[in-house]
Amino acid sequence: MECAYAPFNWTQDSPTTPDGSTAVPIHDSTFYAYGYDVAVAQMLADQMGMDLEIFKVEWSSIGISMDAGDYDCIIAGMGRTAEREMSYSFTTPYYYRDNCIVVKKDGPYASVTGLSQLAGTGCKVTTQLGTGWIPLLDQIEGAETGMNYETTSECFMAVSNGVADVCIVDLPTAESALLTNKDLMIITFDESDSFVGDDEMVNVCIATRKDDTALRDRIQAAMDALNWNDKAAMDELMARAIGQQPAAN
Repeated sequence: MECAYAPFNWTQDSPTTPDGSTAVPIHDSTFYAYGYDVAVAQMLADQMGMDLEIFKVEWSSIGISMDAGDYDCIIAGMGRTAEREMSYSFTTPYYYRDNCIVVKKDGPYASVTGLSQLAGTGCKVTTQLGTGWIPLLDQIEGAETGMNYETTSECFMAVSNGVADVCIVDLPTAESALLTNKDLMIITFDESDSFVGDDEMVNVCIATRKDDTALRDRIQAAMDALNWNDKAAMDELMARAIGQQPAAN
């Protein structure tokens, strides 16, 4: 995981969170990781009788490093898309998320309620590199598609600084960012005036190497044994994760 994608995963100094949850040491580091992904990964490791080892990897190389054998699976808020299914094997979703845009509270797009209202405005849009949100940028007619960023925190900073006007991202990550970025606001679009094809990013799944279906099936069996398919339970854990993140994340 990135260990830089709160509330799914983040880096912290302390081995525990404010509510006493146990963070996990990051491989070859003096820091720890926590977040929704870490909590789920720990539950699955315990269910399978395995030790959990977390590697901190930049998103742009996360699949390459798994294929190289540096680690065995990706639990990193990854949306299951048709393109990714050509390269990886996936479990069923361990989280369901909604998508949104983030803009400045006092900016010219604060009153937008639908995607069509952005058309022809020339707004500057951004999102995270290597994600399923990249194809959605072109759906904003006449938008200026400039720089995208390695982390979501850089995307939010770009909107705060006026380098970008609109950031396309998932709702939990946006809610997490707004805890410390008080100048930003979240806009969710009605389905009748929203992005087409963003439903692929709703299903957040665990990925293994394409040919490692044995591990994929073992993880899936652990998810099934834990009954980890209840959206209410997923949302409860996500709410707890959002409340535990350090201010720096």
